[in-house]
Amino acid sequence: MLLSMVLTLAISSAPGATPESGDATAGARGVPPNYHLVWSDDFNTPGLPDPAKWSYQTSGNAKLWWHNERQYYTARRPENARVSGGNLLITVRHESLPGAPGWVGQEFTSAKLATADTRTWTYGFFDVRAKLPCGRGVWPALWLMSATGRWPNDGEIDFMEAVGFESPPVAHATLHNAHEGKDVPASGSTKVPDACTAFHDYQLDWRPDSITALVDGRPYFHQQRGNAGYDRWPYNHPFYLILNVAVGGAWGALKGIDPSVLPQSMEIDYVRVYQPIP
Repeated sequence: MLLSMVLTLAISSAPGATPESGDATAGARGVPPNYHLVWSDDFNTPGLPDPAKWSYQTSGNAKLWWHNERQYYTARRPENARVSGGNLLITVRHESLPGAPGWVGQEFTSAKLATADTRTWTYGFFDVRAKLPCGRGVWPALWLMSATGRWPNDGEIDFMEAVGFESPPVAHATLHNAHEGKDVPASGSTKVPDACTAFHDYQLDWRPDSITALVDGRPYFHQQRGNAGYDRWPYNHPFYLILNVAVGGAWGALKGIDPSVLPQSMEIDYVRVYQPIP
């Protein structure tokens, strides 16, 4: 049985669900009371993403990111990651870059942005307002990775993943840990019918003893730590934030890849991180 020591509860995202009261200064639904803004990017400066906040992850290109993913992640390439019109655009293109470092035949390009080199957090409320790309084979994600680099033992928190073949679109949240492959990962999901045409707040409420994923302030996945040990709850140390759009892979390509839907972009209006007021 999955995580017998830890209760997993999928919470309805029906209109009757009641989010927590927000901080009036925060401007986001679901922000817990007495939290304040500690980090943000509103993407108001056109051009490449702010290097003081974001770096590019490309080291797994030659290994197809361990999931047989078909995208080649680029660095400092505006065709794949740029700020325009007040939004960050992470764009997937149907193109190859022969001769590029780590290129091993990938048929698509994209970008994977992270705060690994600039900022980490232990706990907080994370709010990413985004419009998602859709279409068979597209796999956008918003997630946190342990700063130790020891995956999966030290944890991974996925608070929004979507696979483009699902219609209507579905937001998924999943927790990964040392029991990867032994237990079914703790996860939850909710339909977001207009995710490809409208912006929504994809959110994470990460506390010492619980993790909750929300859309627009409405929780759809919640897990308590209970008396779980580190092997099942490695979520009490620094993590960094990742924004990316993959193509294909073990999950994204379950229904194949349709290149005709490309280019597609994940458009991000803002990223905000809140923590309790000291």
